[in-house]
Amino acid sequence: MKAVLFDMFGVIARLQSPESRAALQAVAGGDPDRFWEAYWAQRAPYDRGDVDGPAYWQGVCADLGTTPDERLTRDLIAADLASWSEVDDRAVALLAELADRGVALGLLSNIPEELAARYEATQPWLERFAVRGLSCRIGSAKPDAAAYNWCLRELGLPPGEVLFVDDREDNVRAARELGMRVHLFTGPEALRTALRAVLETGPA
Repeated sequence: MKAVLFDMFGVIARLQSPESRAALQAVAGGDPDRFWEAYWAQRAPYDRGDVDGPAYWQGVCADLGTTPDERLTRDLIAADLASWSEVDDRAVALLAELADRGVALGLLSNIPEELAARYEATQPWLERFAVRGLSCRIGSAKPDAAAYNWCLRELGLPPGEVLFVDDREDNVRAARELGMRVHLFTGPEALRTALRAVLETGPA
Protein backbone atom coordinates (compact mmCIF):
# COMPACT_ATOMS: atom_id res chain seq x y z
CA MET A 1 0.00 0.00 0.00
CA LYS A 2 1.44 3.33 -1.06
CA ALA A 3 -1.38 5.78 -0.36
CA VAL A 4 -4.47 6.27 1.78
CA LEU A 5 -7.44 8.07 0.22
CA PHE A 6 -9.64 9.58 2.92
CA ASP A 7 -13.24 10.63 3.02
CA MET A 8 -13.74 13.89 4.92
CA PHE A 9 -17.15 13.98 6.62
CA GLY A 10 -17.72 11.14 9.03
CA VAL A 11 -13.99 10.36 9.11
CA ILE A 12 -11.85 13.47 9.63
CA ALA A 13 -14.66 15.96 10.11
CA ARG A 14 -17.73 15.06 12.09
CA LEU A 15 -21.20 14.60 10.67
CA GLN A 16 -23.88 17.12 11.59
CA SER A 17 -24.65 16.92 15.29
CA PRO A 18 -28.23 16.95 16.58
CA GLU A 19 -27.55 20.45 17.92
CA SER A 20 -26.28 21.78 14.61
CA ARG A 21 -29.14 20.16 12.73
CA ALA A 22 -31.61 21.77 15.12
CA ALA A 23 -29.94 25.16 14.64
CA LEU A 24 -30.18 24.87 10.86
CA GLN A 25 -33.77 23.73 11.07
CA ALA A 26 -34.60 26.67 13.33
CA VAL A 27 -33.30 29.09 10.68
CA ALA A 28 -35.31 27.38 7.96
CA GLY A 29 -38.52 26.98 9.97
CA GLY A 30 -41.41 24.83 8.87
CA ASP A 31 -41.84 21.07 9.09
CA PRO A 32 -38.53 19.29 9.88
CA ASP A 33 -39.27 16.17 7.82
CA ARG A 34 -40.12 18.19 4.72
CA PHE A 35 -37.07 20.36 5.25
CA TRP A 36 -34.58 17.48 5.40
CA GLU A 37 -36.19 15.75 2.45
CA ALA A 38 -35.70 18.91 0.37
CA TYR A 39 -32.21 19.49 1.81
CA TRP A 40 -30.91 16.13 0.61
CA ALA A 41 -32.93 16.02 -2.61
CA GLN A 42 -31.15 19.18 -3.80
CA ARG A 43 -27.69 18.36 -2.41
CA ALA A 44 -25.98 16.42 -5.22
CA PRO A 45 -25.78 19.35 -7.71
CA TYR A 46 -24.48 21.59 -4.90
CA ASP A 47 -21.78 19.09 -3.97
CA ARG A 48 -20.74 18.71 -7.62
CA GLY A 49 -20.41 22.47 -8.04
CA ASP A 50 -23.26 22.69 -10.53
CA VAL A 51 -24.92 25.38 -8.39
CA ASP A 52 -23.69 27.77 -5.71
CA GLY A 53 -25.03 28.27 -2.19
CA PRO A 54 -27.76 30.80 -3.00
CA ALA A 55 -29.03 28.68 -5.89
CA TYR A 56 -29.02 25.56 -3.73
CA TRP A 57 -31.08 27.21 -1.02
CA GLN A 58 -33.46 28.70 -3.56
CA GLY A 59 -34.05 25.13 -4.77
CA VAL A 60 -34.56 23.80 -1.24
CA CYS A 61 -37.01 26.56 -0.39
CA ALA A 62 -38.83 26.12 -3.70
CA ASP A 63 -39.43 22.48 -2.75
CA LEU A 64 -40.88 23.80 0.51
CA GLY A 65 -43.08 26.31 -1.27
CA THR A 66 -41.23 29.42 -0.07
CA THR A 67 -38.91 32.03 -1.56
CA PRO A 68 -35.94 33.08 0.62
CA ASP A 69 -34.83 36.70 0.67
CA GLU A 70 -31.15 37.66 0.69
CA ARG A 71 -30.89 37.70 4.48
CA LEU A 72 -32.49 34.29 4.97
CA THR A 73 -30.31 32.82 2.23
CA ARG A 74 -27.22 34.19 3.96
CA ASP A 75 -28.35 32.81 7.33
CA LEU A 76 -29.10 29.38 5.87
CA ILE A 77 -25.68 29.18 4.24
CA ALA A 78 -23.98 30.21 7.49
CA ALA A 79 -25.90 27.67 9.59
CA ASP A 80 -25.25 24.94 7.04
CA LEU A 81 -21.50 25.61 6.95
CA ALA A 82 -21.35 25.68 10.74
CA SER A 83 -23.10 22.30 10.91
CA TRP A 84 -20.30 20.64 8.92
CA SER A 85 -17.32 22.38 10.53
CA GLU A 86 -16.47 20.24 13.58
CA VAL A 87 -13.23 18.29 13.19
CA ASP A 88 -12.10 15.11 14.98
CA ASP A 89 -8.65 15.92 16.36
CA ARG A 90 -7.83 12.21 16.71
CA ALA A 91 -8.20 11.73 12.97
CA VAL A 92 -6.10 14.82 12.27
CA ALA A 93 -3.35 13.40 14.50
CA LEU A 94 -3.46 10.16 12.51
CA LEU A 95 -2.91 12.11 9.29
CA ALA A 96 0.24 13.58 10.77
CA GLU A 97 1.51 10.12 11.77
CA LEU A 98 0.93 8.72 8.30
CA ALA A 99 2.58 11.69 6.62
CA ASP A 100 5.60 11.32 8.90
CA ARG A 101 5.89 7.68 7.80
CA GLY A 102 5.98 8.74 4.17
CA VAL A 103 2.53 7.47 3.24
CA ALA A 104 0.96 9.51 0.42
CA LEU A 105 -2.37 11.01 1.46
CA GLY A 106 -5.37 11.81 -0.70
CA LEU A 107 -8.77 13.29 0.08
CA LEU A 108 -12.02 12.52 -1.72
CA SER A 109 -14.91 14.52 -0.32
CA ASN A 110 -18.43 15.35 -1.41
CA ILE A 111 -18.34 19.02 -0.50
CA PRO A 112 -19.83 22.26 -1.89
CA GLU A 113 -17.60 25.20 -2.81
CA GLU A 114 -18.49 27.43 0.14
CA LEU A 115 -17.62 24.68 2.60
CA ALA A 116 -14.43 23.77 0.74
CA ALA A 117 -13.29 27.39 0.91
CA ARG A 118 -14.08 27.53 4.63
CA TYR A 119 -11.96 24.44 5.32
CA GLU A 120 -9.08 25.74 3.22
CA ALA A 121 -9.13 29.00 5.16
CA THR A 122 -9.28 27.42 8.63
CA GLN A 123 -7.73 23.92 8.54
CA PRO A 124 -3.97 23.86 7.85
CA TRP A 125 -3.88 20.06 8.01
CA LEU A 126 -5.40 20.01 4.52
CA GLU A 127 -1.89 20.74 3.26
CA ARG A 128 -0.92 17.19 4.21
CA PHE A 129 -2.95 15.85 1.28
CA ALA A 130 -0.96 15.48 -1.92
CA VAL A 131 -4.26 15.11 -3.78
CA ARG A 132 -7.53 16.81 -2.90
CA GLY A 133 -10.52 15.48 -4.80
CA LEU A 134 -13.21 17.96 -3.79
CA SER A 135 -16.42 17.14 -5.61
CA CYS A 136 -17.25 20.80 -6.27
CA ARG A 137 -13.90 21.19 -8.08
CA ILE A 138 -13.69 17.88 -9.98
CA GLY A 139 -17.32 17.77 -11.17
CA SER A 140 -18.13 14.32 -9.81
CA ALA A 141 -19.04 12.92 -6.42
CA LYS A 142 -18.97 9.57 -4.64
CA PRO A 143 -20.06 6.93 -5.32
CA ASP A 144 -19.58 7.75 -9.03
CA ALA A 145 -16.55 5.92 -10.41
CA ALA A 146 -15.32 9.15 -12.03
CA ALA A 147 -14.59 10.66 -8.60
CA TYR A 148 -12.38 7.76 -7.54
CA ASN A 149 -10.66 7.56 -10.92
CA TRP A 150 -9.81 11.26 -10.76
CA CYS A 151 -7.99 10.68 -7.47
CA LEU A 152 -6.20 7.59 -8.74
CA ARG A 153 -4.92 9.51 -11.77
CA GLU A 154 -3.69 12.35 -9.58
CA LEU A 155 -2.02 9.93 -7.16
CA GLY A 156 -0.43 8.13 -10.10
CA LEU A 157 -1.12 4.74 -8.56
CA PRO A 158 -3.08 1.64 -9.54
CA PRO A 159 -6.18 0.92 -7.43
CA GLY A 160 -4.59 -2.00 -5.60
CA GLU A 161 -1.94 0.26 -4.07
CA VAL A 162 -4.47 2.65 -2.52
CA LEU A 163 -6.51 2.15 0.65
CA PHE A 164 -9.82 4.02 0.60
CA VAL A 165 -11.36 5.00 3.95
CA ASP A 166 -15.01 6.07 4.22
CA ASP A 167 -17.86 5.74 6.70
CA ARG A 168 -20.52 4.89 4.10
CA GLU A 169 -21.10 1.38 2.79
CA ASP A 170 -22.07 2.56 -0.71
CA ASN A 171 -18.89 4.61 -1.10
CA VAL A 172 -16.70 1.77 0.15
CA ARG A 173 -18.44 -0.71 -2.15
CA ALA A 174 -17.85 1.53 -5.18
CA ALA A 175 -14.13 1.80 -4.36
CA ARG A 176 -13.84 -1.98 -3.91
CA GLU A 177 -15.46 -2.54 -7.32
CA LEU A 178 -12.69 -0.44 -8.85
CA GLY A 179 -10.05 -2.65 -7.25
CA MET A 180 -9.09 -0.43 -4.34
CA ARG A 181 -8.40 -1.74 -0.87
CA VAL A 182 -11.03 -0.41 1.51
CA HIS A 183 -11.75 0.26 5.17
CA LEU A 184 -15.24 1.04 6.45
CA PHE A 185 -14.57 3.70 9.06
CA THR A 186 -16.08 3.24 12.51
CA GLY A 187 -13.58 5.29 14.51
CA PRO A 188 -9.96 6.50 14.57
CA GLU A 189 -8.68 3.68 16.75
CA ALA A 190 -10.11 0.93 14.55
CA LEU A 191 -8.61 2.67 11.53
CA ARG A 192 -5.27 2.98 13.29
CA THR A 193 -5.29 -0.79 13.93
CA ALA A 194 -6.20 -1.56 10.33
CA LEU A 195 -3.50 0.75 9.00
CA ARG A 196 -0.90 -0.78 11.27
CA ALA A 197 -1.69 -4.22 9.88
CA VAL A 198 -1.52 -3.01 6.27
CA LEU A 199 1.70 -1.07 6.72
CA GLU A 200 3.43 -3.90 8.54
CA THR A 201 2.30 -6.85 6.44
CA GLY A 202 1.77 -5.33 2.99
CA PRO A 203 -0.79 -6.63 0.48
CA ALA A 204 -2.83 -9.66 1.53
